[in-house]
Amino acid sequence: MKTLALHNLKGGVGKSAAAVNLAYLAASNDVPTLLWDLDSQGAASWYFHGEPAAEKTKSVLSGSTPVGRLVKPSPYRNLDLIPADFTYRYLDIMLKKVEPPREALARLLKPFSEQYALTILDCPPSLSYLADNIFTAADIVAAPVVPTFLSLRALEQVQDYLRAEKLEPRKLRPFYSMADRRRSLHRELIEQPPPVMARGFAAVVPYSSMVERMGERRAPMAVYAPSEDPALLAYAELWLEIKAALKL
Repeated sequence: MKTLALHNLKGGVGKSAAAVNLAYLAASNDVPTLLWDLDSQGAASWYFHGEPAAEKTKSVLSGSTPVGRLVKPSPYRNLDLIPADFTYRYLDIMLKKVEPPREALARLLKPFSEQYALTILDCPPSLSYLADNIFTAADIVAAPVVPTFLSLRALEQVQDYLRAEKLEPRKLRPFYSMADRRRSLHRELIEQPPPVMARGFAAVVPYSSMVERMGERRAPMAVYAPSEDPALLAYAELWLEIKAALKL
C-alpha cells in the first residue's frame, strides 16, 4: 500500500479539494483507496457526506479499539473514508504520549494494506507532532501552492522544517493550485518556477468556480463537471503524475 499526504503550512490553498478529487480519480481507476480526513475542520468529510464513527481517537491510539472501526463507506466504488473527528484538534497532545511519537500513524495505517492499494491523508495546516507522523508515514507529500510569494514562503518553511527535524525532504512534492493566469505574477511564477518548486509536479490546477461548487454539490468534480473542464483535466494530469511517482 502507498500513502499520499496532502499538506501545506498555509491554509486556503485547495488542499482538501485536491485530496477529494485525487481520491475519486484513484478509485475510478480501479485503485482501492482510503481517504483519511485528519483535519478537524472536516472539509473532505463534508464533500463525501461522512460522519465520524462512535469510537474515539484516543481509544484507537491507545490500542484498545481497532482503527478499522473508524472506516465508513463513501458513495463511490473503491473509495472508503475515515471522517474527521473534532477531537483531532487534540491529536498533537495524544501523539506525545505514544512511543515512538513519530511512528504512531504509520502503525495505524499498516493493517489497511490488506484492503487498500492507496491511502490519502488530508492534513491540517500545521507543523507539529501530527505533521511529523504524516511525513514519516507518507511515501509522497503533495503540497498545493498558490503562485504567490506568501504561499511559496510557507512551502520554504516546510522544507526548512523537514531538514531541521531530519525528516525526508524529498518526499515533499509541490504543485501549483488555484492559479489564475490572468494575473501577471501567477503567470511569471508558473512559467519560471523558483528553486523552492524544484521536484514539483507539472500539473497546474487553475482557480475555478467549478472547484468551488464542490461544496454545493458535496461531490468530487468528476461527478458533475464537464469532462473538458480545465480544473478537472488538471487534477487528472496530477493524478497520473502521482500514480507514476508512487508506482501504482
